Amino acid sequence: MVRFSKANSKIVALMEVDALKPYLTKGKKVYSFDLLSGHNCPFANECHSRVIVNDEGKKKIQDGPNTLFRCFSASQEVIFPSVYNMRKANSDALRALSATEMATTIIRSIPKNLGICRLHVGGDFFNPTYFQAWLTVVANNPDRLFYGYTKSLPYWVNNIALVNQLENLVLTASYGGRCDSMIAEYNLRSANVVNHPDDTKLEIDHTDEHAANPVKRHENFSLLIHGIQPIGSEASKGIKRLKAEKIKFTYGKEASV
Repeated sequence: MVRFSKANSKIVALMEVDALKPYLTKGKKVYSFDLLSGHNCPFANECHSRVIVNDEGKKKIQDGPNTLFRCFSASQEVIFPSVYNMRKANSDALRALSATEMATTIIRSIPKNLGICRLHVGGDFFNPTYFQAWLTVVANNPDRLFYGYTKSLPYWVNNIALVNQLENLVLTASYGGRCDSMIAEYNLRSANVVNHPDDTKLEIDHTDEHAANPVKRHENFSLLIHGIQPIGSEASKGIKRLKAEKIKFTYGKEASV
């Protein structure tokens, strides 16, 4: 079995979006499904960070060689042991399985009251088999909505016809990965991270409304920098400016970090 996470305050906001309300009738709720950050992100580049555990069991963040802004979910895993443990258990439970076995395990673990699921607050599609497993899960749950950000663009492109057929799956290509060129080449809906609202002309998604909304599945958008950033980095300077100007950029547990 694997475990789904209850929605944080950012995702809870989806319950107020008219286009998403049909998925949240009769007490249905918003969940996420998560894996360990960085360890399950094969195409991450500018945001590549992961938690390393030493022989004494102490955790620390290890940034990648090209990290420009630190993955906020990796920071969560350092600070909250329960978050790390659940994501590691999910990762360990799925990695050795076939696509059919993964799909079966996930389907059997879906909470009965799940109406909307964000794929991977932590982690990403770690191989083609896992991506195909989720396509099976989505196809077998047409009354539920699944959405997520991904840098695993080759897996998406290799299954693009099926992805386009699944009306209850909304994906966003996340800029900052090793395959960014595929976004324009295949006209994938995308999101980029900016340090300040002045840095983009696109809508900034504060609540995941844009990311999850099937009506907006072809519209690009931006996200504000968030999470704990390396001291002295451009990202940390961006957060300092956001705080000074009292612009909201944190959500849920992240706000308490």
